[in-house]
Amino acid sequence: MPSPLEIIRTGTIARLTLTRPHVHNAFDSELIAQLTAALLEVDADPDVRAVMLTGSGSTFSAGADLDWMRRMVTASAEENRADALRLAALMRTLNFLSKPTLACVNGAAYGGGVGLIACCDIAIGIEGAKFALSEVKLGLVPAVISPYVVAAIGARHARRLFISGEVFDATAALHIGLLHQCVPAAGLDAAVDRALHALGKGGPLAQHEAKRLALRLSGMTPDSADALDREHAALIAALRVSPEGQQGLDAFLDKRPPCWVAPSE
Repeated sequence: MPSPLEIIRTGTIARLTLTRPHVHNAFDSELIAQLTAALLEVDADPDVRAVMLTGSGSTFSAGADLDWMRRMVTASAEENRADALRLAALMRTLNFLSKPTLACVNGAAYGGGVGLIACCDIAIGIEGAKFALSEVKLGLVPAVISPYVVAAIGARHARRLFISGEVFDATAALHIGLLHQCVPAAGLDAAVDRALHALGKGGPLAQHEAKRLALRLSGMTPDSADALDREHAALIAALRVSPEGQQGLDAFLDKRPPCWVAPSE
C-alpha cells in the first residue's frame, strides 16, 4: 500500500507532501501518525533549515477522510477523544516546530487542512484555492484547530467562519491573514522557492528564537496548547456522540441535508 506521505530533502529543505490525491489528501489515522512522526524527525535533523508542506494533485487537504469519519460515528466518546488528541498533537507539533515552516497551498483546504495552513509560519497559495471551516454543517466545531486558526486570522473573522461554515476564496484568505501571498498557479513553485531562499539567509538559532518570541507574545506556548488540546478533544468527542453530531455526520455520509436544514435550503 503506498505511503500517504512523501518526504524529500533538497539541500537544507525538507519537503513533505500529502500523497492521497484520490481522497483529496484527507486525513486518516495513518496520515496523522506519519505526518506527526515526519515533523518530529525533520525537527531533530540539524541539516534541515526549513520545512515545506504541500498536497499532491489539485488539493492541499480536504480535512477528515470519509472512511475515518464513518468509524467515528460508531466510536465511543473516549475513542473520539483519543482520536481528537492525536490530531491535536499533529497540529501542536507543526505549530511549535523549531524550524521555519511554509505551507505551499496548491489547492483547496477544508477543516483540518485549514488548520495545517494556520500552523505554518508562512503560507503561499494559488489564486483558485477555496477554503472552508464547515464543521457546524455536521453539528460539530473546529475544536482542535481553533487556537491556531484564531491566531492566524483573529477572533472576529474566526467567529464568522466558524458559525457560517461558508466557503471563501484565496482573495478572502489573503485579506484575513490565512495566506501571506496569493499567486497564479503557474507561479506557485517560484514564489515558494523565493520564500525558502529568503529563509536561508537567517541565522538558524535566531529564527528559532524569533519564532518562539512571536508565539510567546501572542500567548501561545506548548504548555498552554496542551491544556487547550485536552479541553477541545473532550468537546469534539462530546459533540460527535451527541444527537445533533450523530445526525449531522449520518446526513453528510448519506449525502442528504441534516434535520435542521429546511427542505427549500
